[in-house]
Amino acid sequence: MEVKKLSISWQFLIVLVLVLQILSALDFDPYRVLGVSRTASQADIKKAYKKLAREWHPDKNKDPGAEDKFIQISKAYEILSNEEKRSNYDHYGDAGENQGYQKQQQREYRFRHFHENFYFDESFFHFPFNSERRDSIDEKYLLHFSHYVNEVVPDSFKKPYLIKITSDWCFSCIHIEPVWKEVVQELEGLGVGIGVVHAGYERRLAHHLGAHSTPSILGIINGKISFFHNAVVRENLRQFVESLLPGNLVEKVTNKNYVRFLSGWQQDNKPHVLLFDQMPVVPLLYKLTAFAYKDYLSFGYVHVGLRGAEEITRQYNVNVYTPTILVFKEHINKPADVIQARGMKKQVIDDFITQNKYLLAARLTSQKLFHELCPVKRSHRQRKYCVVLLTPEATKLGKPFEAFLSFALANTQDTVRFVHIYSNRQQEFATTLLPDSDTFPGRSAVSILERRTTGGRVVYKTLEAPWTGSESDKFTLLGYLDQLRRDPALLSSEAVLPDLTDELAPIFLLRWLYSASDYVSDCWDSIFHNNWREMMPLLSLVFSALFILFGTVIVQAFSDSNDERESNPPDKEEVHEKAGKTEPSFTKENSSKIPKKGFVEVTELTDVTYTSNLVRLRPGHMNVVLILSDPTKTSLLQKFALEVYTFTGSSCLHFSFLSLDKHREWLEYLLEFAQDAAPIPNQYDKHFMERDYTGYVLALNGHKKYFCLFKPQKAVEEEEAMGSCGALDSSLHLGESRGKPSCGLGPRPVKGKLSKLSLWMERLLEGSLQRFYIPSWPELD
Repeated sequence: MEVKKLSISWQFLIVLVLVLQILSALDFDPYRVLGVSRTASQADIKKAYKKLAREWHPDKNKDPGAEDKFIQISKAYEILSNEEKRSNYDHYGDAGENQGYQKQQQREYRFRHFHENFYFDESFFHFPFNSERRDSIDEKYLLHFSHYVNEVVPDSFKKPYLIKITSDWCFSCIHIEPVWKEVVQELEGLGVGIGVVHAGYERRLAHHLGAHSTPSILGIINGKISFFHNAVVRENLRQFVESLLPGNLVEKVTNKNYVRFLSGWQQDNKPHVLLFDQMPVVPLLYKLTAFAYKDYLSFGYVHVGLRGAEEITRQYNVNVYTPTILVFKEHINKPADVIQARGMKKQVIDDFITQNKYLLAARLTSQKLFHELCPVKRSHRQRKYCVVLLTPEATKLGKPFEAFLSFALANTQDTVRFVHIYSNRQQEFATTLLPDSDTFPGRSAVSILERRTTGGRVVYKTLEAPWTGSESDKFTLLGYLDQLRRDPALLSSEAVLPDLTDELAPIFLLRWLYSASDYVSDCWDSIFHNNWREMMPLLSLVFSALFILFGTVIVQAFSDSNDERESNPPDKEEVHEKAGKTEPSFTKENSSKIPKKGFVEVTELTDVTYTSNLVRLRPGHMNVVLILSDPTKTSLLQKFALEVYTFTGSSCLHFSFLSLDKHREWLEYLLEFAQDAAPIPNQYDKHFMERDYTGYVLALNGHKKYFCLFKPQKAVEEEEAMGSCGALDSSLHLGESRGKPSCGLGPRPVKGKLSKLSLWMERLLEGSLQRFYIPSWPELD
């Protein structure tokens, strides 16, 4: 019984201690410490802090608890004066920047102490998802959204970043952790940026990066994101980082091209760096260095074990057994600086490159380079002078420039920088420093200047005589520099220099092509590699547009075909009949379809095509039929095509011809319904077979069962040939020829019969022609 009471008392004591620990942790309230409300402004918080700090400062307050109180006041002000920390405290009760991450760590820490007091064996529940060991690996690399936007993205233009997306309760994250730790230790030493994003606490950043699953590994370079899709092993991750770098960072140099490579300083205005090593491929450390300093230097690599590199190694006396880096500036016969060591470290290479970023007498090609080479004066002890050689481009490698270069090499100082400029490319800049330009027509000049403000204000002194590179010119310039050290007032002239034109910037077309190439590459990566969720709206829009486009083409193709169609419902039919004589389907707006040039499709009306081309013709469509005979077929069809060609754009008109020799009876049956036609002769009339219907044109509406009639006009030649036979009526009434013998004055001109057909077609489209209705279409035998 006593043992049971003792056990209960121990459990109660443990619970009481745990509660007191929690209450002590929650006891700190920065608002209560400073005595302000939760809605207090920054001005009120600062005022309260100053008042309490003066009161509880240990130097003024001798109270034993003054130091602890002052520490609490400082901590409270640190939290409330920072908007981000204040927001975190208001939302999560914790001022950490991880938005509750540290709070959860505290809870886990208390739980671990709790289960340890209750004799829980950690090996029994071995879940290392949030263990201190795992957190300590990634803690120093944790990224937040503001840190990513303000620091990582701008820094990615100098070095690539490798970022891991992780979360709690992620089994795969535990599996890749040993490999990730090994790769991080290796790549960070080479200059690769490392980052870790906790998707549970940085959801905004994870969504911004496009990571919707954990673990995810991605690379960032030049502000662009690329996802890693291979197995997480050391070699794959190393190759992934190497693939992020541009392919033209380092040029392979041999005996054949080393002179051209080193002479490139004249065009790109950069020092050139050569690495000599026995490795067949360029080391990743060297590639990362080349990427970091790509705006300042050009990099080349010499594989000393390759046949064809003996001459260059012998030329510069390179030890082929030790990695060697040479820097060349204006003189390609001798390196300006050398470094040689086994196992070069990144810091050593960075220091070496930083000391040789510029040429001895670099050319001012942009305003950015001018600011770097000739910085603004900060104080009297930090004066920086620039000696500027203004020279025409054609004489750059002549004696004036060579003399200026040798003078710069012999008088290298920390306070003096030697530069030159093409006066014909930067005319405004040169004119400002040479007020009396008549003294230096096409010649070189030297000016000494000091920048006073970032706005372009400078003080300067221009040598009175042109610079020829003679010994007297060098002596004069050296005297000015010595005098300038003692008396800065030597620079008596003052001016405001215009901004320099960027000479090496690509032209607009190249910039546009580069941007288009980057955009296409980004789209390709986004569609086939990156994140499908963000690309789904765009893909849906593209496929919808393609579906609509091809659907419209297919529907149009079927609508233009000559397949049979069902007639419209009766109510639509009635609407067309109420429209009167004007047929909406034949307005000129329907002629928007452009026909093929010089081509008219005319089909023969036979018993095979009779049903589809007439009897069951679609509503609103008409078939224009030419009546001809075998002898007149060719000539009439040619004339018919010329007359109706301008009307072939209408999809509602179809063109056919009917053989009079085969279907005379069908034609005469139709003509009986023409109200202005004379009675048709019967077969016992001796002139029955002499009636000539060639040149007649019928516009047949198969759906409404009516037709319009065109009768050919008599040609002028026929009138003269007929003579006393008299002029026939232009309509050639059927009854007028009954009983009259043929004049026999020669054949009638066939093509002249259709001379007025185009006018008749216009009236047909207007709907002003007379219509002849029939009860039904006769059979075509």
